[in-house]
Order: sequence, then C-alpha cells, then structure tokens
Amino acid sequence: MKNIVILISGGGSNMEAIVRAAERDRWAERHGARIAAVVSNKAEAGGLAIAKAHGIDTAVVPHKDFATREAFDEALAKVVDSYAPALVVLAGFMRILTPGFVNRYAGRLVNIHPSLLPAFPGLHTHQRAIEAGCKVAGVTVHQVTTELDHGPILAQAVVPVLPDDTAATLAGRVLAQEHLLYPRAIAGWLSDTSRHNE
Repeated sequence: MKNIVILISGGGSNMEAIVRAAERDRWAERHGARIAAVVSNKAEAGGLAIAKAHGIDTAVVPHKDFATREAFDEALAKVVDSYAPALVVLAGFMRILTPGFVNRYAGRLVNIHPSLLPAFPGLHTHQRAIEAGCKVAGVTVHQVTTELDHGPILAQAVVPVLPDDTAATLAGRVLAQEHLLYPRAIAGWLSDTSRHNE
C-alpha cells in the first residue's frame, strides 16, 4: 500500500477534498494508496478534526518549539518518515521548507499554488493577477524543488478574471478549482508511478 502523508497549517479544505476523492474513487483498490496521516505545524489547525473524523492518523509538530527551520524540518521528517510515504502532499502548509527536507522527498513532494505558474510565485497571487490586467488566472499542482513555487508542473486549471473581480472573489473561484484539480493530479501521479513500477 502506498502511503500518502498530507501536511496542513489551517482549515484543510484541500486536504478534505483529497480525502473525499480517495474514499469516493477507491484509491486503495484502484491505486493501492491510502491517506496514512495528516500532520500540522499548528495544534489548532481545523483540518486535524476533519482528518480524525475520517479515521486518519494525525500528528502535530509545532514549529514554534524549534529554534531553527532545520531543527523543525528534521522533527517533521521523523514524523513523516514513520509512515514510509510514497507521496508527501502540501495542502495549505504555510512553512517554507529547507533544501534538506525538500531533497529528502525529491520526486514525491507536491504542492498546490493559486496561480498559473511560472506567473506569480509567492504570496498575494490574486491581487497581483488583477493588477497585472490578466484575463485568466488559475491554479497549479507541481512537484516541489528547492526553488520556491517552481518544479515540474503536474496539472493546471484556468479561471477567467472578471471585470469586477476582487482578490477575494477571484480566490473563491480559484479555490473551487483547487478542490477539483488537486485530487485529480494526485490520482494521476499514483497511476504514473504504478505504471513505472510494473
């Protein structure tokens, strides 16, 4: 069984979309994969309760307990490694990971970013898209590399930027696409790795 570990920092809406897709589309039977654990850097993250409600293991590694990013990432990796993950999924995990952590999971660490990368890496993507006069915006699922919001693109979805859009209204439409795209991209990754291993 391929174990998937999801890292979150907040409400976990993308994580919940992935969990529901895994249940609905029977990833265990179809891909030999399961969501093994949801790990957060914040004990108050709302997504932890959602994971527990689905019978998924949860863990908290509070980043504030560590003096350095490296020390936090090492502790986080210990928890992640205890599930022998085939895939580590960043779903609203609001920490910049060290190169050591990223390289440890090279080729099996994915993230979702609310823009059509390589456009608008970093923060405030929706406001920046509006200010730039973009006619479309969107979302990207990509493999994580040591360069922030770069790495091979696995999937993208496009939404129009409407004339009266604010950052908030555009973010809402993009988020709806995130909830559809992320589970599909992960299922595609699982299918590809299964084919490569046959």
